[in-house]
Amino acid sequence: MTNALVLKFEDVTREDVGLVGGKNASLGELIGALVPKGIAVSPGFATTAHAFGLFLEHNGLRAVISQHFARFEAGEVDLAKTGAAIRAVISGGEWPEELREAICDGYIQMAQEEGEAEPAVAVRSSATAEDLPEASFAGQQETYLNISGEEALLDACRRCFASLYTDRAITYRAAHGFAEGTVALSVGVQRMVRADQACSGVMFTIDTETGFPDVVMIDGAWGLGENVVQGAVDPDAWQVFKPLLGKREFSPIIARRCGAKAVKMVYSQAGGASTINVETSPEERDAFVLSDPEVLRLARWAVLIEDHYGRPMDIEWGKDGADGELFILQARPETVHSRIAPGTLRTYALSRTGEELVTGLAIGGSAAHGPVCLIKTAQDIADFVDGSVLVTSTTDPDWVPVMKRAAAIVTDHGGRTSHAAIVSREFGLPAVVGTGNATKVLHSGEAVTVSCIGGEKGIVYAGSADVTSEEIDLASVPDTETRIMLNLADPGAAARWWQLPSDGVGLTRMEFVIANTIKIHPMALVQFDDLRDVDAKAQIKRMTAQYPDRRDFFVDQLAQSLARIAAMQFPRTVIVRMSDFKTNEYAGLIGGKEFEQREENPMLGFRGAARYTSPQYRAGFALECRAIRDLRQDLGFTNVAIMIPFCRTLAEADAVLAVLRDEGLTRGENGLEVYVMCEIPSNVVLAGEFAQRFDGFSIGSNDLTQLTLGIDRDSELLADQFDARDPAVEWMIRHVIEQAHRHGTKVGLCGQAPSDDPEFAHFLVECGIDSISVTPDSFLAVKQHVAAAEKARKARSTRKEAG
Repeated sequence: MTNALVLKFEDVTREDVGLVGGKNASLGELIGALVPKGIAVSPGFATTAHAFGLFLEHNGLRAVISQHFARFEAGEVDLAKTGAAIRAVISGGEWPEELREAICDGYIQMAQEEGEAEPAVAVRSSATAEDLPEASFAGQQETYLNISGEEALLDACRRCFASLYTDRAITYRAAHGFAEGTVALSVGVQRMVRADQACSGVMFTIDTETGFPDVVMIDGAWGLGENVVQGAVDPDAWQVFKPLLGKREFSPIIARRCGAKAVKMVYSQAGGASTINVETSPEERDAFVLSDPEVLRLARWAVLIEDHYGRPMDIEWGKDGADGELFILQARPETVHSRIAPGTLRTYALSRTGEELVTGLAIGGSAAHGPVCLIKTAQDIADFVDGSVLVTSTTDPDWVPVMKRAAAIVTDHGGRTSHAAIVSREFGLPAVVGTGNATKVLHSGEAVTVSCIGGEKGIVYAGSADVTSEEIDLASVPDTETRIMLNLADPGAAARWWQLPSDGVGLTRMEFVIANTIKIHPMALVQFDDLRDVDAKAQIKRMTAQYPDRRDFFVDQLAQSLARIAAMQFPRTVIVRMSDFKTNEYAGLIGGKEFEQREENPMLGFRGAARYTSPQYRAGFALECRAIRDLRQDLGFTNVAIMIPFCRTLAEADAVLAVLRDEGLTRGENGLEVYVMCEIPSNVVLAGEFAQRFDGFSIGSNDLTQLTLGIDRDSELLADQFDARDPAVEWMIRHVIEQAHRHGTKVGLCGQAPSDDPEFAHFLVECGIDSISVTPDSFLAVKQHVAAAEKARKARSTRKEAG
């Protein structure tokens, strides 16, 4: 088999990387092992490493290539001239007759199977060392599309051979330790998937920024996939939660973003092989390239591929415009997070940040600063200054030699699966991609800080901020009987903390998601036709253009945002607090002024449970409930519990529970738990009665301190007296814990006090609290405080028993 010149894909397995390269070996593995399980892969064949060697020997090229590299290593010629000279001699080579016949025979057999005289094929390069876990070889060799006819096929194969010696491929091999002469080139010839008439893209079976293993990330755009890979467009993007994919009753798409998709790559003429970018229509820009069922099908295929290979995968897909079918085009190992040793978590922090200049998608999870070096085209790469922040419109493999010398990378276009994103991760660089305007806003020489530490949003700040980092050894985190949970509200940042050994999420503030993601007052959607604010109405109309019923915008965005938090902790409990805006905060939402009255003291005004049952907001609360219902019933996140804030009286509690039932959220049904915030003295005084109505309490230490001591928590004049350790506040906390346990109800605390004050954490442990919920950055400290308190309590108990 090693002397074969051409092999059909079905005769190749992943063990044959040395024979047909990683790309072609993977295609053979997919066809042989996974097509029977339902995955669609186009048929084809591959030339072998032996065929490449025969071509070189037939034309006497090995010695010629060695001579060119000897001159390059001696410094007599530069890389560009070396690569060009080698490519020229390969491109001018003659085909050995037996190799010509083998390739043409393979093509004729494909034509017979397809029932076409000259079927269009994709001709792809596959280096015999590529797609290894240590290196992606992303785009290092060439691909030629829509090739028809024997002579055109032979010419494309020869150009693939030559592409082993592009500047970028030579540089990449050297950077990854592959000695020249040790890598051969196989050519894959595969029936064309006419994605030019439909769409294509890339997907990963892991969160490419955080390493969270339970999601499939899918990017797609109209036309051929090169635009997505190169980052020439801002693609549509989806995230799908893998653990719920096997349950057909659920549709676990936890993120969905419609990209700009300003251009699409198509063939320049009918039947031609050259490609051009053409502008997309307004309808194409506003529409998703895939339906939800298609997204779920791709995600299920991705899971099958990952399970088969036993590692995270990087997969290319395409949709055939002729028959509407989806196909897998390539599958290779993911090359960044699969190499990171588990058990450590590195966190970054910034101080002294300047003005926010541009934003985009965050790649890499770190931060760096340096002077801007603006490079607009690949022809100007030689002008790059080492250690600068590379700013450009988009990158392709030709940029690799300078990308690895950059401090950070910023691009106008591209998504998480673009070339700039993939290479930045491999080199360990922070990158902000898809900014839209970086090349217009940033100027060469100005100092900037590139920050990718705040979740999915990457920010470029003016000036050089102080960047600090800390590595957490997760093996050193102590076990505690008291559950330590997280306070999370930003869906984009939640995935950063998936490795923390938390016991779930004790507090997710719904109002944070509404304010930062939805931004529209829910009643402005309910009563859109009656809005008087012309500007707000126009803004809402633009934002909800894809929704025939504008209320669905609120429900979908809220459900998906909360799903991303719920996914990071699944199946551990995630407690979502229903919206707790004050009237002045609600009024600040788009269209909100028409629905809110001005209050002298919003902190004690129309908020929480009273709002939910009022005619003034009842329809808005119904949208919140619909989002929770979709989150649990349609997406499948039954680990989500809900919490009612600022519930003043038992009558309010009964009324809210009745409204929840009316909205399909009945406590106890399908495992639904309903908690109540304990932040008002009445909650403590009547703790036994509240315990009979709810599944648990969450003590809000800030509001409870404020209302117990009668101190405005925002007052600067009384700040020194605002103390959660005041004896009166401690009595309140101790009493509600005792009452909750007496009635068999759980009780926790969500607040900053245990993070700031180790003694307060000790006090809570002594009271026997069930859980403490803290911000992720203080999780480790609180965990250690609680472990120490539990150890001290056990020691005292032991001494007491012995005494």
